[in-house]
Amino acid sequence: MKITEKELGKLDREFAGYLEGKRVDEFFGEFNILFAAGHWCAGDFLDRFAGKGYNPELKSDIVSQMERVAAAGIQGIEFHENIFTDEKRRKVNSRINEVKKALRKLKLTPTNMNTNLWTDPYWKFGGLTNPDKGIRKEAIAVTLQGAEIAREVGCSSVALWPGSDGWDYNFEVNYGTLLERFLDGCCEINKKAKNLGLRFGVEAKMKEPREGHMIVPTTHCAILVAKKVNKICGGTNMGVAVDYGHEMMNGLEPAFSLYLAKEFDVPVVNFHINAAKWRSNDEDRVAGTSNLWELVDFCYAALDTGYSGWFGEDQFTYRMEPVRAMSLSREFFANTMKKALLIWKDKTKLIEAQKTGDAGKTLEVVKKVMF
Repeated sequence: MKITEKELGKLDREFAGYLEGKRVDEFFGEFNILFAAGHWCAGDFLDRFAGKGYNPELKSDIVSQMERVAAAGIQGIEFHENIFTDEKRRKVNSRINEVKKALRKLKLTPTNMNTNLWTDPYWKFGGLTNPDKGIRKEAIAVTLQGAEIAREVGCSSVALWPGSDGWDYNFEVNYGTLLERFLDGCCEINKKAKNLGLRFGVEAKMKEPREGHMIVPTTHCAILVAKKVNKICGGTNMGVAVDYGHEMMNGLEPAFSLYLAKEFDVPVVNFHINAAKWRSNDEDRVAGTSNLWELVDFCYAALDTGYSGWFGEDQFTYRMEPVRAMSLSREFFANTMKKALLIWKDKTKLIEAQKTGDAGKTLEVVKKVMF
């Protein structure tokens, strides 16, 4: 992001009041805020209650999804590697070319390549931690191929959300064995990503689809994993991908996780923006529609810790028209980030108030921004 006294001075002039329409574009451009969406945000959406989907009239091929992301005014897009492979997990070059052509036409920037090791029942007992050594080897091969596809498409990072890795019941697995397998797999992925000039991040989540715990249940745990992998591989290429809603699921303070990553010299590779109630499920609702104080604090922490990467929507807005939903998330996030910047503008006052340990004094500093 680009934050100077000149830009901050425009918050009360050019960007006074609620931001919408072209003013959101101008605001993002002025402060160099990079905003993206996962292709899946464009729908259609399925869940266990509606196996036929909520908007079956929508075309769900990748180009149609890309067109809806662009229609929402969003500049970047995330992918999953399995978009670019066939049923035998072999790379399909024609699909890569089709997407690259659409990227140019729609003026979209490819940002992050995610690895899908959960929707195929083949991975039901895990990907990197599967009890079958042969399947573990295949899972790693999928992630390595995904990194190669990311490079071809033009992404700057690869991420792993280990959806199938974990447990459902106590005594189901040996936790140490699972952790060892996961670390070994992450080392291989990180080496490959580093050689390709890509950052690698692991995304934490407490549960779902695993109902006990996932192998990396918190960002705090993900930071430890990245720290160890970087020690083994050398450098600091592996980091964490922070999903705001996953932090809320855990009942954690999302902003604190960013400071923790910085303290342990672990990079934040990617952000996922959405909304979820505290200690709820993975709701993936429109960003800014709940927990506004936590989200503004999270954005302030991103500023304070020097994050300069992409903020990407990760939402499943089942009963909303997806272009409208994506556009609203973008708009609400812009206004949330504006609040964080207004607090940042007077951060000296906030810091002085924080030194007293008196919450009343800190609330006096931020109250007119928050209300």
